[in-house]
Amino acid sequence: MSSRSRPDLPGTYIFDGPAGRRGRNMNRLFMSLRDQAAREEFLAGETAYCHHFGLSEEQTEAVLGRDWQAMLDLGGNIFYIYKLAMMDGLSMQYLGGVFTGMTEDDFKAAMRAGGRTDV
Repeated sequence: MSSRSRPDLPGTYIFDGPAGRRGRNMNRLFMSLRDQAAREEFLAGETAYCHHFGLSEEQTEAVLGRDWQAMLDLGGNIFYIYKLAMMDGLSMQYLGGVFTGMTEDDFKAAMRAGGRTDV
């Protein structure tokens, strides 16, 4: 299931009620990662941790495969997804690059220059 985007702003995802409901369990998992004990439990058995939160098979595959776009498409909130990215030592700019089809460095340069010019 794909996220919807605004027709006047291609690539801008809408995180609305349906997306929030679709991603509820996954977002709860991401938010749990604020706690050190939860991070340790996650790293000790990522699949079991996903099952503990009731993730769908598709969501579990996205989390385990670090498929950031799929997580977003499956109802993940970007700010919650970032909790997992931080565990992997990744920056918000890295995720910005993934979601815009840019490298992290290109995304940083675009932001320093005032934003993307291709929209």
